[in-house]
Amino acid sequence: MNDDITRAEVCAAAVADAFKDDGEIFGSPMGIMPMLGVRLAKLTSNPDLVISDGESLFLAGVPPLFAKADVVEGWIPFRRVFDVVAHGKRHVMMGATQIDRHGNQNISAIGDFAQPKRQLLGSRGAPGNTVNNRTSYWVPKHSPRVFVEQVDVVTGVGPKRAREAGAAAYNDIHRIVTNLGVFDVGGPDDTVRLLSAHPGVSVEEIQAASGFEVAVLDSGAGDGEVATTREPTPGELMLIREMLDPRALRNKEVPA
Repeated sequence: MNDDITRAEVCAAAVADAFKDDGEIFGSPMGIMPMLGVRLAKLTSNPDLVISDGESLFLAGVPPLFAKADVVEGWIPFRRVFDVVAHGKRHVMMGATQIDRHGNQNISAIGDFAQPKRQLLGSRGAPGNTVNNRTSYWVPKHSPRVFVEQVDVVTGVGPKRAREAGAAAYNDIHRIVTNLGVFDVGGPDDTVRLLSAHPGVSVEEIQAASGFEVAVLDSGAGDGEVATTREPTPGELMLIREMLDPRALRNKEVPA
């Protein structure tokens, strides 16, 4: 990897790529890196992406992270978000305290649900998101504590569970972006699969940081190797560093 490009910037470009083919759809990021990636996509690969300030306004402009909206084009109070969720024209990127082999997500509790060791956020909107909208996940610290064989509580529904419940047509787990690589759920029996490892990261490192064996998509070059996540272009780096995140908040999630 170019020494001048940080892992956080690679992650931002990977998040942007997760939204590049969505067209005119409400991009709903949760957290610093998802917000940065969605705004980068809006300025580059998908100008039709609809973004908000995270509170109540649709934005026509693309301000820096946590800056006041510059150009407003619509109103989206919290109660109306549920209308968008129900109609499906939305791609949400959430976090995950746990993700298991089959792409189920947990943000509710650690341990037995009847008497958990740790209480987390709760299910929030995760069940509805995963049976109504395209859903992706951002994990800033890939580890065996996050990538587990089976989540303690299912909050976000993976494709196998959705299929068994007769809801496969409404479930779309699109991407999982972590500080180590990019994944989908296209492995055998709808399992987590590695699409690309970030520059400088090996498949062995990713397997060691996972609590289950991750399926690996061959790069197609005939060498049995996995693809490498692309680095951001000079134009994207300028947007990230000078326009969208001049305070370098991205480095708090993925240290340089």
